[in-house]
Amino acid sequence: MTSALQKNRPGAAFPFDNSYVGLPPHFFAAQAPTAVAEPWLIKLNEALAAELGLDVEALRRDGAAIFSGNLVPEGAEPLAMAYAGHQFGGFSPQLGDGRAILLGEVVDRSGKRYDIQLKGAGPTPFSRRGDGRAAIGPVLREYMISEAMFALGIPATRALAAVTTGEPVYREEVLPGAVFTRVAASHIRVGTFQYFAARGDTDGVRALADYVIDRHYPALKEAENPYLALFDAVCERQAALIARWLHVGFIHGVMNTDNMTVSGETIDFGPCAFMDAYDPATVFSSIDQHGRYAYANQPGIGQWNLARLGETLLPLIDAEPDSAVDKANAVIKSYGERFQAHWLAGMLEKIGLAGEEDGDLDLVQALLSLMQAQGADFTLTFRRLSDLAGDDAAEPEFAASFREPDACGAWLTQWRERLSRDPQTASERAIAMRSVNPAFIPRNHRVEQAIEAAVDNGDFSLFEALLSVLSKPYEEQPGFAAYREPPKPSERVLATFCGT
Repeated sequence: MTSALQKNRPGAAFPFDNSYVGLPPHFFAAQAPTAVAEPWLIKLNEALAAELGLDVEALRRDGAAIFSGNLVPEGAEPLAMAYAGHQFGGFSPQLGDGRAILLGEVVDRSGKRYDIQLKGAGPTPFSRRGDGRAAIGPVLREYMISEAMFALGIPATRALAAVTTGEPVYREEVLPGAVFTRVAASHIRVGTFQYFAARGDTDGVRALADYVIDRHYPALKEAENPYLALFDAVCERQAALIARWLHVGFIHGVMNTDNMTVSGETIDFGPCAFMDAYDPATVFSSIDQHGRYAYANQPGIGQWNLARLGETLLPLIDAEPDSAVDKANAVIKSYGERFQAHWLAGMLEKIGLAGEEDGDLDLVQALLSLMQAQGADFTLTFRRLSDLAGDDAAEPEFAASFREPDACGAWLTQWRERLSRDPQTASERAIAMRSVNPAFIPRNHRVEQAIEAAVDNGDFSLFEALLSVLSKPYEEQPGFAAYREPPKPSERVLATFCGT
């Protein structure tokens, strides 16, 4: 560790217990954050800090300096992780943390281990001529959407803090700089495995797989074939995760292999967005010119990415190559069945069914087809259906979701006939539906309004208001009813952008 990293350390605000730094040296590069001119703390997630066992008072006092990288806290061992990845189908053998620095790890009050990472903390050996910095817009976007995902109950990285740097960053225009502090179960990706496999470093793949099993899947150590069991477990978590994305209309935007974690958390909220009007071909990412990562393509891309993970594990799965391929292919094939099961189970909950019958898939698909043909808003339609499940008087409002209100009559007749065989009472059903059909999502136009106010005027009031609303997505919140509404035509956000 360099002497520069020993300077100006505050007290033990973080009870660091670092493990990744114990892996072989070629897994990462030791790297201190680069100091900034005038840091200012935009937001500290005090509730999360307390859950992680951090010293909240110390973070209130020193947070601007710590979360900007100006002060490296006691016990931190800053590093940039090495990884590779397929980006829009093309393989890059070396990517790595080009603007992110892992300060270290903490074990929370329940015994779970988490990474604490600064994003936008300056250049690293993996920066590839980049400046290693972040602009305030992508920092605020990641803060809002990662916390919204958490409130929705979807596994995701968390936001611990956001700071401004007092320095500009130069993109297509000059923008205020910022640093985001991300909390993750780990930052190990499919691309991390690819980094070592691309170099023919089977020992590195094995060391990484053993570390992942120890950290995320300890029960697998007793499996007959731990590495095949690891592949199976990662596939299961990703099948469940991507199904959850589709249930709330989430579009990741950059499902590269370096953006898929082996822990099963959603990571990297650059050009992501939530769908307004239902259309399975929806794409927001400005860099996804051919719709590779469109809403409906996400399950298949998940399977493609996992196949790349399987390729890296083949030498560990079986010493005989053909046998290894057969075993890995069986797991990949099962992914599709698992995804479909998770997706259908969630969709049945969204339309109020406690069990499954033949024909239920057709009922779900018929509603989605109707929504697409009628330009119905994804989130509002399911929330209004939740209201209708408990009160027939809500039918006009549900029908108003469609361009032609009468168009939903035939589907409603089928739905009600199916509900007649469901064991729940109307009240029970409505409560259950409201627990899975959010009233509030991070509407793209609301997110952009909050970012614009911060960038143009230094006004974070819209950011704070949206965070508050999104923290309770399944509650009615009558005072914030406007936040439920889809954008007016003039407010529509048609493209979102990568944070780099």
